[in-house]
Amino acid sequence: MDDAEDPLELERKIAQASRISSRITDQTTYERLRAWVEELRQRLGQRLAARRMREEIRARAHELWEQNGRPSARDLEFWLQAESEISERDRQ
Repeated sequence: MDDAEDPLELERKIAQASRISSRITDQTTYERLRAWVEELRQRLGQRLAARRMREEIRARAHELWEQNGRPSARDLEFWLQAESEISERDRQ
């Protein structure tokens, strides 16, 4: 699967596979389809968590930039600092 797969596309696949699985009578096929749905749900959760993390980092980096007088050409510095702070917070 493409790492950049859109969460909306994953949701569409989950809904489609769930509809199909409700019509399957073969137990093996049903179990495989349900396992695939579960895998898609896990991927969707990962994508949404990554999106939330990026948004938190972006917001914190913006705060840091403003706190430091909005200097130019230091965006990477603030991004990395925000990323470090949020990662440390999540580890605790």
